[in-house]
Amino acid sequence: MPTPPHAPPPIPDLTELPDPVLQVEGFQQVREAHRLEIIEDYVELISDLLLGTGEARQVQIAERMGVAQPTVAKMLKRLEIEGYVCLRPYQGVQLTPQGEAMALYSRKRHQLVESFLLALGVDADSARRDAEGMEHHVSEATLKAFARFLSGKAPAN
Repeated sequence: MPTPPHAPPPIPDLTELPDPVLQVEGFQQVREAHRLEIIEDYVELISDLLLGTGEARQVQIAERMGVAQPTVAKMLKRLEIEGYVCLRPYQGVQLTPQGEAMALYSRKRHQLVESFLLALGVDADSARRDAEGMEHHVSEATLKAFARFLSGKAPAN
């Protein structure tokens, strides 16, 4: 019997080990996502603070991240070295163009994942919290599929 055009794909047999090359690629993707996750969270928060309050100071960042100020200071130094922020004494934190671009991309990705979860019927609070973690681990292909789903277009095969 032929498969209907929009039927979900069959569930894979998870008892078989995946090909080692594919498994390595998957683990590498996760490690890279973890590496960028904290950077993206800080940059997005700094952008939100700048947009919402006009400034981003260590004390605000520490309060909203739920960490101590020395942790924020260490991370801000790292972000400065990597070219995402400018640190000026007594002036708070400013994003560089590279930091602005990352914040914009992170915000759009978060909104897309959250919208997708809401469209699936996830409650708003859970969707917001879950999107915060998921947004860092979805591929571009998956994000495109989420966008297609939300726009009501058929999957591209």
